[in-house]
Amino acid sequence: MQILGLLGGVASGKSLVAGQLARLGAGVLDADRAAHEVLRMPEVEQAGRKHWGEAVFGPDGHIDRKRLAATVFAPPPKGPQERAFLEELTHPKIGRLLEEEAERLAAAGVRVAVLDAPLLLEAGWDRLCHRLIFVDAPRQLRLARALARGWSEMDFAARECVQESLDFKRKRADGVVDNSGSPEQTQAQIERLWASLIG
Repeated sequence: MQILGLLGGVASGKSLVAGQLARLGAGVLDADRAAHEVLRMPEVEQAGRKHWGEAVFGPDGHIDRKRLAATVFAPPPKGPQERAFLEELTHPKIGRLLEEEAERLAAAGVRVAVLDAPLLLEAGWDRLCHRLIFVDAPRQLRLARALARGWSEMDFAARECVQESLDFKRKRADGVVDNSGSPEQTQAQIERLWASLIG
């Protein structure tokens, strides 16, 4: 099974590309979904409670992602320290879940899987990938998409600054999907990419 890793800036449309590839028949390795699962693990909740107290927990007694984000994306020096703790706690577990899912998909006969992970390079998950595709979109368009999700410009900047630069990601990629035009233009590129993967 080939694993295709998606790179790109915040709100560039990586999940959209993953979803369109899934409609064409690709399996999806969703790091965000795996992260949700990991944050619910009793040992992770226990470590989180020991480190942060109740500050990142919601009324349901589980880690609240919005509260957690406010902590780990806080300005330096506190934010980066908290983010490093979170990544050390969760990234190995997320990586294991992604590997297990990849094994399940391969065993089921899936020929192509797409890995959608915001910190794909930073977490070292590119080692799972056979090819990397950069999803490109200009900053203003990405910011508009992020604002439409309910983020502030500060949220957008905080997330962008913890990731590798766009130039670095573009250089690491084996190909590009330009997601700055119409949905039809993006779809046409994805269909060409799919044909090259299964051809």
